[in-house]
Amino acid sequence: MKALFDTVSYNSSKLVTKTYSTSFSLATKMLYKSIRSDIYNIYGFVRFADEIVDSFHDYNKEELFNKFSDDLEHALKNKISLNPILNSFQHTFHRYDIDKSLVDAFMKSMRLDLHKTKYLTEEEYKAYIYGSADVVGLMCLKVFVKGDNTKYNELKDTAMALGSAFQKVNFLRDLKADFEGLDRTYFPNTDIENLDESSKQDIIDDIEKDFEKGLSGIKKLPIEAKFGVFMAYRYYSQLLKKLKKTPALKIKDSRIRVSNPKKIELLARSYVKYQLNLM
Repeated sequence: MKALFDTVSYNSSKLVTKTYSTSFSLATKMLYKSIRSDIYNIYGFVRFADEIVDSFHDYNKEELFNKFSDDLEHALKNKISLNPILNSFQHTFHRYDIDKSLVDAFMKSMRLDLHKTKYLTEEEYKAYIYGSADVVGLMCLKVFVKGDNTKYNELKDTAMALGSAFQKVNFLRDLKADFEGLDRTYFPNTDIENLDESSKQDIIDDIEKDFEKGLSGIKKLPIEAKFGVFMAYRYYSQLLKKLKKTPALKIKDSRIRVSNPKKIELLARSYVKYQLNLM
């Protein structure tokens, strides 16, 4: 029975989310149940693609990625896949009429990670972020607005800004892992080996502009999505605050994180702000 397999698929995407990201999983739990499963489905898809290019060092990554890409195309075309993660994603893709160009842009950026290690120009940097983060925000936005294109177009730019902010925070947090483990540097015109306070501050100023724009969109989201997205915003804002206080050279030599107790505190404080309309 296909319905039973679909249930297994949705549960698989939920498990992937809970296993790979406690912070994203926590934020997703704050969404209304009516849209929660679809966000798990999107996360499961993007996480698997990202894992292939970032983690499977003992295997032929390009071969694995090509197979995943072919399976994705088959899933979207035939509305079924024996890969539970792709089966759940194709359901959300068709349910909300997600633009195929968003999926293609995401896969293009992930494919770049197979070989490209440096982003030397602002254009390359922005193109990568669009594909790796902005389009994921747009896919989620389609779910948040339940496919309403008028609302989607109204919030599109702010959703992209929020996606950019999240990704840039990740880049700054993961400087050490990306540089030493994957030989990657994403920030253009920045000497990662000798990151100074001025360069760090330029990056943070850029992220804060994205956050400001993103927050204006969060305030206009439907009630089903607003608190969950606000929670994710608060988490990444806290992470940025810690990075801001951390000396530039230490950022390159360590991985800054928000502790689990702090995440719970953020949840409580965010809920109060949300209830009092202090966003």
